[in-house]
This record gives sequence, C-alpha cells and structure tokens, in this order.
Amino acid sequence: MASDGGGSLISKSHRDVLDIVDSLRSSGVGQYIELPQIIVCGDQSAGKSSVLEAISGLSFPTKDALCTRFATELILRRSKEGTSHVKFSIIPGPGRDEVAEEKLRDFQYATSDETETNLGHVVDAAAVQMAALDGPDAVFFKDILRVEMSSPQQPHLTLVDLPGLFLAGSKDQSIEDAQLVESLVMSYMKQPRSIILAVVSAKSEFNLQQVTELTRQVDPEGTRTLGLITKPDTLDGGSEGEQAYFNMAQNKDVKFRLGWHVIKNRDFKMRNCTREERDASEKAFFSTGIWQNLSPTHLGISALVSRLSKVLHDHNLAQLPRVMDDIQSGIDDCRTGLERLGESRGTLTEQRRYLLRVAHTFTSLVSAAVDGAYTDQSFFGDVSSDAGYARRLRARVQNALIDFSDHIHCHGHSDIIVDDDSRGSTEEGMEPEASRDQKIITRSEMVRLVKKMMSRSRGRELPGTFNPLLVDEVISDANDMLVEAMRFSTDDDTAENIIRGIVTPDFKKISSNVKETLYSISRSHMHGHPITYNHYLTDTVQDAQKSRLERNLKEALSEYYPSMTDAKGHRPGNAFNTMNPAALLSGLVAAVEQDMETFAAAALVDTMQAYYKVSLKRFIDDIGVLVIEEHLMNKLPEVFSPDVVCLLGDDRIAYLAGESDETMEQRKRLTEKLSVLQKCRDQLNNALNRGFSSSIS
Repeated sequence: MASDGGGSLISKSHRDVLDIVDSLRSSGVGQYIELPQIIVCGDQSAGKSSVLEAISGLSFPTKDALCTRFATELILRRSKEGTSHVKFSIIPGPGRDEVAEEKLRDFQYATSDETETNLGHVVDAAAVQMAALDGPDAVFFKDILRVEMSSPQQPHLTLVDLPGLFLAGSKDQSIEDAQLVESLVMSYMKQPRSIILAVVSAKSEFNLQQVTELTRQVDPEGTRTLGLITKPDTLDGGSEGEQAYFNMAQNKDVKFRLGWHVIKNRDFKMRNCTREERDASEKAFFSTGIWQNLSPTHLGISALVSRLSKVLHDHNLAQLPRVMDDIQSGIDDCRTGLERLGESRGTLTEQRRYLLRVAHTFTSLVSAAVDGAYTDQSFFGDVSSDAGYARRLRARVQNALIDFSDHIHCHGHSDIIVDDDSRGSTEEGMEPEASRDQKIITRSEMVRLVKKMMSRSRGRELPGTFNPLLVDEVISDANDMLVEAMRFSTDDDTAENIIRGIVTPDFKKISSNVKETLYSISRSHMHGHPITYNHYLTDTVQDAQKSRLERNLKEALSEYYPSMTDAKGHRPGNAFNTMNPAALLSGLVAAVEQDMETFAAAALVDTMQAYYKVSLKRFIDDIGVLVIEEHLMNKLPEVFSPDVVCLLGDDRIAYLAGESDETMEQRKRLTEKLSVLQKCRDQLNNALNRGFSSSIS
C-alpha cells in the first residue's frame, strides 16, 4: 500500500506538527505569513492528478479536457482502524469581500463512507460555487479547495496542488488564462518556505516543459526542489530519451538538493483498476529494464510518500520558529498601525478625544527634539542615518549656530587690519585670510581713512556683513521636523489635514516673527549707535594702546641704542655707561608724539576694534538666544498642543479628525489581520507548551 511506507515512519509528534501548520493555514494566516508547505507544480497533462490519486486513494478529475482550476490543499492523516472521514471546504482567496467569503465558507461536504472514493463531482461543485461569484467567463480562481482525509491507510502528509501550466490558448482556455495560472503558480513558488515538487512528464522533452523554466527562475540553486518524473513507461526501452531521464533521476543532469523520484502513472487502460492493482503494476515495471538499477528509495508511490513525509516534517521543524517570529512582527506592525489610526472616530466627542491624544504625542516628540532628549527611538531612529539626524532638531540647530559663529568671526568684518611692519599677520598674530568681500588694510592706512571720515563727520557706522541663510536653514529644519512628528503621531489623512490646516499656517507666523526679529537685531548692530556698558571695551582699548606704546618704545630704543640688548634680548652690563640721556629723550618723544587728528583717529581705530569684538559676541548670542531660542525653538511645541485642540470649534474638529473611507477600511483590515495573527500565535504557543519546544527550535 502506498500509505504503509509513509505511515510507518511517522510518529505522533510528526502528526502534531503537521496539524499545527494546517490549523494555521485554515485560520487564514497564509495571506499574511508564508507557511512551510509542499506545492505540486507541473504542466497540464504532466500527471499531477494521478500522483495525488495514487498518494491519497481519492479520485480527482483526470479527463484530458479537464484541469485543476484552483489550488487544492490535500490534508492526509492516519486514523484508527475502522474510522475514515473526508471533508471538503473552501478557503476564500485574497480580495474576496465579506459576502463572497461567507458564501464560499458555506460550501461543505463530508462523508465517512469508505467506499466513496470518486469525489470528482464535489470538486466540480466547488468550481461552480467559485464561478458563481466571478461570473460565467471565469476559468481559474485564487480560492483554495481544502480536502481533509483520514483513514488507517493514509500517511501524515499535506500537499498543495496547483493548476497545471500551459502556454497556448484554446476555446476553453485563453492566453489570458495561461498568464493567470502562471501568476498564481509563481506566487506559491516564489515563497522561500515552499518546497517545490516539480512534476515532469517523461512523455515530453524536459526543456520544453514550462515548470522547468519557472523552477530555474525561483530556485536557481535547486535548494528547495524535489523533481518527480512521471510516465516513464512511455519511453522506449534503450532509447536516448530513456537514458536521459534515467540520468536525471540519478541527479546527474539537473541537480536538486532533494534529488529526484520516479513513479508510474495509471494509464488509460488501467483507469478502472483498484489502488492495489495500480501499485502492483508500478512495482512490476520498476523491477525490469533500466529502472531496476535505480535505488528503490527513489522509485514508486510508496517511497515517494515516505520521502515527502520526511521532507515536510524536517521543513516544518526548521521553519516554525521563523513563522513565530514573522507572526509576532506582524502583530507589532498591526498594533503600531492601529495605534496611529486610533479608535473609531464616529462622534464629535471621539474626534476631540483623538485629537487631544495626537496633540499630546506630537508635543512630546517636538519637545524632545527641541530639548535634545532623543529617547524615543521609534521616532528619532538611528543617529548615524540621515533620517535620524534630520529629526534631531537640537543637534542640527547647535551645529548650525557653531557654523554661524565661525563664519561671523571670519567674515563678519569688511576690513582686516594688520600691523604696519607686516601685512602677513593681524595684531593677534593670526594669518589673515580675506574673502571675496573683504580687504586687508594696514593700521596706518586705517588711521588715515578714519581721519578722512572724521573730517566728513562720518564715523558712527561699523563695517561688517551678515548672511541670513543660517536662519533660513534652521527654519527649514524645524518645519521638516514638525511635519515628520505629525505624520508619526497619526494616520496619513489626519496628519495632512492638521499640517495643512494648523501646522503650516502657524509655522509661517513663527518663521515671519523669527525673520523680523533677525533683521531688527541686525539693523541695531549694523546701523544703530554703537553703545555698550561692558567694561571689556575700555580694558581692551587700554591694553591695545599700552601694547602698541611698549612696542614703539622698544623699537625706538633698539634703533637709537642697539647695544642695549644682545641677540637674545639681554641687556649688557655696560649698556647705561654709553647711554646719552638727551638722545634717548629725543628718540622717545619722537616715537610717541602725534598730531591731534592722528591721535584721535588712532584712538577711534582702537575703540572701533574693541567695540567690534564686544559687539560680535553680543550679536552671535542675540541670534542664538533672541532669534532661534525665543522666537523659534520655544514656540514649536505650541504649534499643536492640547490647548490648541481645546480652543478648536466643532467644525474644525470634524474636519481635522473625521475619518475617510480609506482610513476606516484600513482599520478594518488591520483589526482582522491582528485577530488572525494573535489566534495563530496562541496556537503555536500552546503547541510549544504541550512539549514541542524540544523539536521546534
């Protein structure tokens, strides 16, 4: 018997594991999570239906003009002696509405009559039920016919039989139908958890069969494919064709990790023979000719059942932990999606309550971005990514202000004043680097320029430049962060309503105030009267004048009395013995004596430079504190706060929080998916708690 070989090898735990996967599939989780399975694929007339009949003992439609029109899930289980049961049902395919799902689930057929093996009429009735929903022109369907069989002769095995592939159209099957079937088959074959049982008919050239090409596409390394050669009795003994298929069966030509298998189908002449007669004919065929040289474990239906049972058992054990991970990940995604959508918002009270919750989330995120407290990783993400850095507003603002400070220190003045004795350094000893809008000028040239300006009563304005692009950049960063925070806080439709109706208009006011404050501060620094009460100004002026006086006196002493200091700056012991007091006095007076205009101009240059340092620090702080912090950063959490929601009228509330049809449909889909996934998770957990943890790991 075909089942004996498989059933004897399979323990109760094997059956339990299969039952777990089958229960998951029956719950509908297959439309969300890929489940481990063996799929039966092949071209039309490759003998797939005969294979299923040989495995199960159940007659499937095998007429030449008839083909499988939908996926069939065949669930086989061994039962106690004297108990047999067959049950047919339909699992609705993806895209069916509630009414169609209910009608398809109403389709049921069950029998315990062991003699009733020809149930082709039930398969036809299922097709009629599906066609009634899709119209008379529909030929193939995405629904699944579920066939559950239990008897003492059955193995523990689950297979998914797919419609046969074909290329050319006919009066019953169009080219569009061929494309639909290929799409359906490929959707199963592409799933990494699908073991492919590729049925190849020896009656046709291997390379001409469509299943071989599709298998190469989805499993080029052959890691999850088991090849099955049917109809070997149609080959002439000793022919090249027979040798080619024999080599293939030995896994020499087309190599699959799971290898190849060969069975002899029931031909037309034996269409009415019993299951036992069919198995005996197959055994006799493989005991002669070239096939007797192949390992018995790769020949016949009984050995095939054993191989498939072991392959599926091992595959299930390997994949179930990953299935559990996918289920949990799906649950988390559903909860996140439903959390963003919030509860149903049919009444005004529900809408206002929802907006308050959105406002709280939004304000918390914005406050965290402003304060630099990036603890919510679900929003702020990875700091090393561009998206993560874009949401860290405090970091971006700090970096922008540092860049601004560096820029102002380097380019905030129109003239770079250098010492008279060298055009290569400033009074601070720094190498000057002038930008395109700056020029380098010596101190003496600046004094002469100031004298000229003083003579024309023009000396209140301070030279300098300012680029407002810094604030534009910070404003842009803040706007982007607000939009991202709102989209994170609620569903897409509500987010766009709030952004368009509240966030954007309010932020425009904020940015306008920021720019107005910016230009006001800039005008006061660049064109206002230079006033400061900072003692640093007088200290700086005095230090500059003192340093310059010491430098001038030193130069005078060195010029008139070079013997006063040696090469190392040390004064020789006899320096004062040769000193002429009158000459010394004359030299010192010449070094410090200036006319009144030059003295006033020099003093003004000193004061201007000192004031510039004071003003520069204050200007940078004013931009950071008064412009960025007070008028931008501090205002952002108030854009859509709970207080704002409380002040909104009923019409605004309904406009902002009212649900669209798309949102309601999305909530419905997520709720249904969450329910299915949670049920499946509980089933898996219960199975693990019953003692499968040692096997499923």
